[in-house]
Amino acid sequence: METPDFKKFASRFLNTTASHVFLTGKAGTGKTTFLKSLAEHTHKNFIVVAPTGIAALNAGGVTIHSQFLIPPATYIPDRYLPENLGEGGRYINSQTLARKHPLNSARKQVLRAIDLLVIDEVSMLRADLLDAIDYRMKAARGNFSQSFGGVQVLFIGDLFQLPPVIKNEEQELLSRYYTSPWFYEALALRDNQPVYIELDKIYRQHDEAFIRILNNLRNSTVTEADISTLNEHYQTHDQVDQLKEVITLTTHNYKAEQLNRQALNNLPSEAHFFDASLEGEFPESMYPVQLQLELKEGAQIMFVRNDTSLEKKYFNGKLATITRIEDDEVWVQMAGTHEPYQLSRERWENKKYSVDKDSHVLNEDVIGSFEQYPVKLAWAITVHKSQGLTFDKAVIDVAAAFADGQVYVALSRLRSLDGLILRSRINPDAVRTDSHVKSFTHQAHQPDTLHQVIEEQQRQYIAQLLAQTFSFDGLLKEINYIEKNKEPERLEDPTMKPVLAQLADAFTHEKSNTEKFRHQLQQLIVQQAHDQLLERIEKGSAYYSKLVWDQLKLLLNHMEAIKQQKRVKTYLAQLQEIDQLLSRKQAELYQAHLIVSQIINGAEQFDLRAIRQAWEAERLRIIKEINPLPPEKKTPSKKRKKNPDDKSTYDVTLEMFKNGLRPGEIAKERGLVVGTIEGHLAKAVEQARLDILEFMPKEEVDEIAVAVKEFPGAFTSKELYDKLNGKYAYGKLRAVMAHVKAQAKAQD
Repeated sequence: METPDFKKFASRFLNTTASHVFLTGKAGTGKTTFLKSLAEHTHKNFIVVAPTGIAALNAGGVTIHSQFLIPPATYIPDRYLPENLGEGGRYINSQTLARKHPLNSARKQVLRAIDLLVIDEVSMLRADLLDAIDYRMKAARGNFSQSFGGVQVLFIGDLFQLPPVIKNEEQELLSRYYTSPWFYEALALRDNQPVYIELDKIYRQHDEAFIRILNNLRNSTVTEADISTLNEHYQTHDQVDQLKEVITLTTHNYKAEQLNRQALNNLPSEAHFFDASLEGEFPESMYPVQLQLELKEGAQIMFVRNDTSLEKKYFNGKLATITRIEDDEVWVQMAGTHEPYQLSRERWENKKYSVDKDSHVLNEDVIGSFEQYPVKLAWAITVHKSQGLTFDKAVIDVAAAFADGQVYVALSRLRSLDGLILRSRINPDAVRTDSHVKSFTHQAHQPDTLHQVIEEQQRQYIAQLLAQTFSFDGLLKEINYIEKNKEPERLEDPTMKPVLAQLADAFTHEKSNTEKFRHQLQQLIVQQAHDQLLERIEKGSAYYSKLVWDQLKLLLNHMEAIKQQKRVKTYLAQLQEIDQLLSRKQAELYQAHLIVSQIINGAEQFDLRAIRQAWEAERLRIIKEINPLPPEKKTPSKKRKKNPDDKSTYDVTLEMFKNGLRPGEIAKERGLVVGTIEGHLAKAVEQARLDILEFMPKEEVDEIAVAVKEFPGAFTSKELYDKLNGKYAYGKLRAVMAHVKAQAKAQD
């Protein structure tokens, strides 16, 4: 019998159902690969969040706390906080979040724009934090009847790795609400457990004997023979000290830091210091490597990301030894092959999600960057920080293992038993797996039922999708709330009925019709009368789409008039939220027929780009019709008088460039990296202060421009970088993106 492709199952559940999904699997089974290519798998709008800054950076997303504005505190899933909480304890509930930490309009708009929430590294996610996310989603979307406000959630992670952190004083209180701190215990999932999909093909290891031992360690079924086989790889401290090109995995931070510092100090060579270049917002919690790297010739280092160039010289966890440092040049010798390689700086980007005010497209905005050599000292690393890394050879020191799963995580970083060196023998008592996790996995892992489950979930999804698409209740609720609480009549034309009242009347008038129409659709679903169902969806979408466009025009005209008045910021923000809800409703109406027809026809993935582009084009046409002139630029703030001799860092770079210096020379003169200088010049191109052909050759501009124009919609510089296989630096990419945009505007 052919083994099912569980990655395809995951894609089908995401695309054709509303079920929450828990995508898990042993170390090295491709969970990260699935996440990185998720945009290719799904038509749904999604954002990616993770519990920590580094996890968010690795996942290409943002932290849970920043996206949902949740303070670092224990969330109590109760209406009232318990009395007599310990002094200094930090506890919050839904009322605390609503009163003291309200979401701003921009964050709400993002949460309203998504169909799918992706949470990576869920082994670190506590149940109480997930319940806080559930409350935020419900409140932002005005939907308290469904978990996460009706948004599908994809959980990614491995519960057999390191557990979530919980302090003793927190444990006592949280045990009143949760059996254990693991995410699946959240109250939000009590009646809506995610579909459990476990990836089973291991890509990291190919040694069957080693895979069997790792499985036994993972499941706490390790045998005496397994322990004996592992302990055959024990070496004495003297033997270990003689080893070269090997990293030690240890249990505690202080041990790893001590080993790295001692080894670096023992090198007789001169210390060299390399500072990172930061731009914009990039919090310390997200630093992928040290802000200032201290390196010496002879130092052992490890790459902390994969090589994105065509050469693929290194991967996350690859070891090397520094052979030569001259000025800003650092040369290394790769472990194993001993191939020489010159380090180059890499750029990490801090992102935030936003919704475009005109098109309402969900965007990833780069708000900060960090440039540094992608390496760290690597004589030792903690087991915790080794998660996600792969080593050909490593010294494992887990005699002091203190957490469930620690031994398994350490050993599973290796490709094979041949690369294993034990500094201390494995103690069978240190091999532990949380009993709650074993119980949950045993109950949830039912691969044979996935075919049956997905068919039922697809029927439910179609019914839910159509009920939501052909309902205006959410819109009416929001309109009525704003109409009731808006400022006095000075905001309206006294000769006309208030605009919000007109909107409310239009949708209220259709209420009985929509109820009848939804009932018809549900009957056709039950009868499996697919042809009639699709015909009714098509006609209903056309009818209600016209209604929504008419109301949208009315609203946008009103917003344009309001912009001319003073002290209307709050009201305008409220109108923008209605605008977003109307736009989302229009998008639902445009794509309902295609989604339902594709599910009925058995498609696993489907492309909505053409439909979305048609909808966006129509919306932008209406906006241009209402306001054919571009908005006037605001005059700069006059908080202080600017000294005419003051020059921004961009001005200095541009002046030096126009005086004949090349980017490399400017970087050396200013003590910055070339990438930063190219970023300054890209900004100058964007501001039309520098002709792009002064910055880079025409053939490079043409090649990048072709790639830019091949993207069907919005995209990031990272996606363009990947498309061109890392051939050009981000500065040049952004310059051409700005150049192409300017050309398009000129043609319009």
